Amino acid sequence: MNYPNLFEPLKIGGTTIPNRIAMMPMGVFSPRMMNQKTGAYTKDGADYYIERAKGGTGLIITGLVPIIPMPRVNPVNHPNEYIEEMKYLINGIHEAGSKIFVQLTAMTGRSAHIEPGQEFMAKMVFKTPSPIQNVWDPNIQHAPMTKEDIKQYVDNFAQAAWEVQQAGGDGVEIHAVHEGYLLDQFSISFFNHRTDEYGGSLENRLRFAKEIVEAIKERCGKEFPVSLRFSVRSYIKDFNRGALPGEEFEEKGRDLEEALEAAKLLESYGYDLLNCDNGSYDSWFWPHPPVYMPKACNLSDVMKVKEVVNIPVCCAGRFDDPELANKVIGEGKIDMMGMGRPLLADPQLANKFKEGNLEDIRPCISCHMGCLSRIFHDGQDISCAVNPQCGREKSYALTPAETKKKVLVIGGGLGGMEAARVCAIRGHEVDLFEKTNELGGDFIAAAAPEIKEDDKKLLDWYRREMKRLPINVHMNTTVTKEMTQGYDEVFVATGATERKLRTPGFDQDNVTYAIDTLLNKPVKGDSVLVIGGGLTGCEMAIDFAKQGKKVTIVEMAETILNAQDLSAANYNMLLEMIDYYKINVIKQATVSSYENGVAKINIHDFNNPNKNGRALRMYCLGPKGEDRQVEVKCDHVVISVGYIPNDSLYEEIKGDHTYLIGDANSPSNIMNAIWQAYEIAMKL
Repeated sequence: MNYPNLFEPLKIGGTTIPNRIAMMPMGVFSPRMMNQKTGAYTKDGADYYIERAKGGTGLIITGLVPIIPMPRVNPVNHPNEYIEEMKYLINGIHEAGSKIFVQLTAMTGRSAHIEPGQEFMAKMVFKTPSPIQNVWDPNIQHAPMTKEDIKQYVDNFAQAAWEVQQAGGDGVEIHAVHEGYLLDQFSISFFNHRTDEYGGSLENRLRFAKEIVEAIKERCGKEFPVSLRFSVRSYIKDFNRGALPGEEFEEKGRDLEEALEAAKLLESYGYDLLNCDNGSYDSWFWPHPPVYMPKACNLSDVMKVKEVVNIPVCCAGRFDDPELANKVIGEGKIDMMGMGRPLLADPQLANKFKEGNLEDIRPCISCHMGCLSRIFHDGQDISCAVNPQCGREKSYALTPAETKKKVLVIGGGLGGMEAARVCAIRGHEVDLFEKTNELGGDFIAAAAPEIKEDDKKLLDWYRREMKRLPINVHMNTTVTKEMTQGYDEVFVATGATERKLRTPGFDQDNVTYAIDTLLNKPVKGDSVLVIGGGLTGCEMAIDFAKQGKKVTIVEMAETILNAQDLSAANYNMLLEMIDYYKINVIKQATVSSYENGVAKINIHDFNNPNKNGRALRMYCLGPKGEDRQVEVKCDHVVISVGYIPNDSLYEEIKGDHTYLIGDANSPSNIMNAIWQAYEIAMKL
């Protein structure tokens, strides 16, 4: 057995977990996956968790279940129905040999996303310890909770925990002195200005959390495990401002010294597990670390907690290295390895760790597109950009094709490889043609930066799949219309070409486009102008700034980072890095020429409204606005202004059994390319 420390049992309260791998709470909120009346998981929602248990994960911690006084999505209001509905999930987890904790939540407080016209929700439902501004709209002020409110919440936590116990659940997790949610707002003096017994000292600020665990233990017995989701450090510079790794700042939230005192108190109150990470909604890239965060970004802080408590401690946060986990668990520095998104990308992760099949793991790329962005967008199902079956385990399962067909895939990028992979698994005869000598398409350039190590692993995984499966791969071949004859089904995955600009001076050697630049074309000199403030342009600008270059971004729109499916965690961290590295951003602007190392930039001014919705200027500029020109000296210009689909071959051959997928259809992102290919191929 590989990594023996990872696969040692662990006792939490009165329950023994079969190994040290825990699935972190990855929320299931959509109507298809959660009963919107009782808060119990439907069979679809349960199958999502059961699949991870079948993959060898020792402890499944569900996404949050509200216990706040409201008429819907609340087990407290429907105890008998909830208990009965939860048995399918709990029995399924147990049959797979795993254990399950249900996460119960006091919800969001100031972290609630309140739609325009719904501001009353901040006064009626999403209350806070003290009057305080909302995370997403600082103009909204939340009303404080009363002592009666607190008592009702405590009673509801105990009732919901009892229901989980009656359904056969192995424990509960309390959400959360973590991530800036309601209980965390009570625990942090920056947010909690109360003068009663729930404010002031650390003990008072933790009183709410103390009363919850005491009430649960009284109702369910001392042996019934109660975990607490706990953020060690807040990394808050100010409202809506998070600190970057290594940045010097004044902590406005919970610092390490207070965190260690809090951990000792929480243990003394009766909590059986501290499930740890870092951060707050103000520093959302810590609890939900994007690709820009280092691997195991929370581990050093979490290990400090283990030094001061005797109960088990779990660590999460881009923590997917079994060798590192095996080492620190063996040394007694933590007790459990927590993973969320990696288990969405590959539910068999734990089994593959145990078997040593690391190369077979489909990696999470920390994009947040299929998970975090989806669950907060109009009640969509949780899923995964690289694993379309996630959250649809039964309906998206790959089954043998009833009629075996001859399939042609034109283009060896990710979309093309996914189409070939799924068709081959289902038993079709597949030919894949790639016009270059390398599989991967434009994703080769996207994976080039040093921080994109998981993108490189995903690329390698796809290339291995092309070899493992019965796919006839033809390299260095351009497909013509005549070559498409004789196939039953044709996928056109010919990608896209970068949009070119005809600006005077852009024909110089020191003007390059994004793909060439990412593929290591040298960017010389001390100053760089990046044209295009989308995701790729901003990532490249930050990379140049890290190298010590003076960087300017020019974007023609009113805002930067208007990338489809971009999560707020990724977005906010990019903005913090742009500020930190002092990158100059010029919006509503275009470059008119580049000569003698000087770019002339036209800035288009409008009379945009100010933050209070009134005129920003003393006169109106009209629908066309007006231009003013500035000059920026730069040694190199990098252009990243989007893509044009390569769909000419498709236009020649299109028909009922021809499918245009990925960037050749509509340039967007990796999730779009993979999902389009999967959803078509699974039905052929």
